[in-house]
Amino acid sequence: MKPSEYLRYDAVALADLIRRGDVSAREVCEAAIARAGAVNGRINAICQPQFEQALAQQPPADAPLAGVPFLLKDLSQHQAGEACTYGSRAYRNFVPRQDSDYVRRSRKAGLVFLGRTATPEFGLKAVTESELWGPSRNPWRTDLTPGGSSGGSGAAVAAGIVPMAGANDGGGSIRIPAAYNGLFGLKPSRGRISAGPDMAEHWTGASCDHVVSRTVRDSAAMLDALAGPAPGDPFEIAPPPGAYADLMQRAPGPLRIGLFTASPYGTEVDRQCIEAVEATARTLENLGHHVELAKPEFDGQALAKCYLGLYFGEVSALMQKARQELGAKSSDFELDTRLIGMLGNTLPLPDYVRLRQRWNEFGRALGVFFERFDLYLCPTTGRMPARIGELNTPAHLQLASRLMLLLKAGKLVHRSGLVDELALESLARTPFTQLANLTGTPAMSVPMHWTADGLPVGVQFGARHGGEATLLQLAAQLEEANPWFAHYERLE
Repeated sequence: MKPSEYLRYDAVALADLIRRGDVSAREVCEAAIARAGAVNGRINAICQPQFEQALAQQPPADAPLAGVPFLLKDLSQHQAGEACTYGSRAYRNFVPRQDSDYVRRSRKAGLVFLGRTATPEFGLKAVTESELWGPSRNPWRTDLTPGGSSGGSGAAVAAGIVPMAGANDGGGSIRIPAAYNGLFGLKPSRGRISAGPDMAEHWTGASCDHVVSRTVRDSAAMLDALAGPAPGDPFEIAPPPGAYADLMQRAPGPLRIGLFTASPYGTEVDRQCIEAVEATARTLENLGHHVELAKPEFDGQALAKCYLGLYFGEVSALMQKARQELGAKSSDFELDTRLIGMLGNTLPLPDYVRLRQRWNEFGRALGVFFERFDLYLCPTTGRMPARIGELNTPAHLQLASRLMLLLKAGKLVHRSGLVDELALESLARTPFTQLANLTGTPAMSVPMHWTADGLPVGVQFGARHGGEATLLQLAAQLEEANPWFAHYERLE
């Protein structure tokens, strides 16, 4: 199979070709490796290649996705005996002893692992520019970020190395790279995909795993492969009435959709992001759906603070684990990470608990909204992708950060109100995605719009808990009405 031919197929089609004997799994794997060799030097998406192991893999012939090349994200998607660095020098030598359930189920589905994709340190940013692996770049314009934290996966899929790749989403990390790379990205409901066996829930339930893909049916097929409880999971979500691959082929019927474009945090939203939503609304109305201006009513500032409280706590815990179990030193962590870790260490435990309890407010607000509407529609991101290095901490703020770390001024920072400013600054470019994480509801980014100069712009839909089937049905309808697969031909 020639690399140019390989690019024409999604994962479901490749699996079908292999199943029929039209091409061998090895030929497909060789085409994927050739494509990686041709483009990865420009986009820096794969941080840990496993090409030799991939060629030696023997996927089960009767598996639904047997022989399809796949990349895992280098964060949480553990492979027994393979390093998982979390994008951090502190975790360079972390080698899991067992597969995560995500990896085990991906293997069972027949996927062939080509390697692991880059992520920012601990998945903490909406750009993928770790000091360990360097910047990953957007295939549509390599001076721009592919987003984060699943930026390596987003870049690899858009560039045609694999038809879909592993991703996870604790604050938008599936949907943001999907929006910036012209991909489809579904964040499932809390509990839909197991975080086991090493965790009960990622980020106390705010984060979950899935994929970024070029087609809706690939994401549906992967949700079928990954969904369902594992022994010891804290709860079981109600299963769908059938396979997602079948459900997505049914028409969703007329839907009531509430539309909003204003940032929940009161921050600026780029005109291109608004135009993408408005154009999508017109398409939806032409398809027979009812769209009106409406938004969930909640305190945006409170949501930002609650999200940052989670952020601080998770970082400090990861740093502590690296120090205790891997012998990491402070210099092994990036400066921004050390500052966030200090804020986590100095956040009073009762304050953390109260912030966690407030998540209920946002879930209740969405519950009220979904009494009137089936879905919400809004921008996926508030801004277009930043230039590589644009969001690096300026020198004067680096100096201030070092001074705060030296003085151990975490408690003072919390009391000063500076955390509120940090919340807005850090979330201003991506203010629309955290709501789904704290409420545990499913949401998706759909590549519905391209700018005049050829950059993709995603729009976001959100549904009530357990509503993945409705999202996939609408996405499939939009994909048929406004096909986006042909856009990838520009990247050949």
